[in-house]
Amino acid sequence: MGQLVDGEWREARPKASKGDGRFVRPETSFRNWITADGSAGPSGEGGFTAESGRYHLYVSYACPWAHRTLMFRALKDLTDHVSVSVVHPDMLSDGWTFSTDFEGATGDTLFGLPFLRDVYLKADPQISGRVTVPVLWDKQRETIVSNESAEIIRMFNSAFEGITGNRLDFWPDDLRGEIEAVNDRVYKTLNNGVYRTGFATTQKAYDEAVSELFDTLDWLEGRLGANRYLMGDRITEADWRLVSTLFRFDLVYHTHFKCNRNFIREMPNLWGYARELYQWPGIAETVSFEHIVRHYHVSHESINPHRIVPINPDLDWNAPHGREAVGPALLRRA
Repeated sequence: MGQLVDGEWREARPKASKGDGRFVRPETSFRNWITADGSAGPSGEGGFTAESGRYHLYVSYACPWAHRTLMFRALKDLTDHVSVSVVHPDMLSDGWTFSTDFEGATGDTLFGLPFLRDVYLKADPQISGRVTVPVLWDKQRETIVSNESAEIIRMFNSAFEGITGNRLDFWPDDLRGEIEAVNDRVYKTLNNGVYRTGFATTQKAYDEAVSELFDTLDWLEGRLGANRYLMGDRITEADWRLVSTLFRFDLVYHTHFKCNRNFIREMPNLWGYARELYQWPGIAETVSFEHIVRHYHVSHESINPHRIVPINPDLDWNAPHGREAVGPALLRRA
């Protein structure tokens, strides 16, 4: 995968590791906010008003960061209000493309462009940086609102409530401090930890990352043995941020990224929890295991140079999970 430099596509792979072999994820570049009335967001950004049909989401079914936004789009009843384009699962020399020769890849349904980089160039013809998903596009201003998934899901959580009437709150005021603490650990050691493990280029960097990763999985297994969800009996954004990684773990991270001390399906609390969240209304429709498996094994030439796609186990995500009744009734409504 290349990157844009002063508006020009460069195929050379950008450096994403330190000299000590540790993988470092670059920052995202668009950090604006949508609010109910267009007022300033939490960091002072604003001016984007929540309106039905105004925004378009560019995603990859394979990407766990983009997957967060798809799940919140479903959870918050935004499917009729925020349109979507899905890129092809292969991310090669041209980066994310809008080729449609893989089931589920939609093409660019908004502009008919060939590459995701062309969407970035519409927002800024001289842009420099990586071309990533998700991308939240404003059809009215013809620009990118945000390409930071953690912030897009919070916009989706609250900004459109007056339009949808859906007041389920996954970022409740009274739990924000604890949610942030859990998010911080899970992001550093697990969500991004699988990449730090898989893309490590020294034994020391790998050993450090994989040790932290399984320390966190053991901690989560214990936490979910005492609590139904990460915050107790209330499901929050922390759960949805975690589960996007769990959905991918046994099929790609375990073997492809050498996160192979054990499978998630060998950890009974995490495995039951992951299946429960998969079975929540609207979530299964956001998951494409075909895109996930294809993307990782074909796109990462440095890890899998022959691009052989493994057969993988047949996991039954719809099997009974041994947990309490599924559904939004467990949420406290605002």
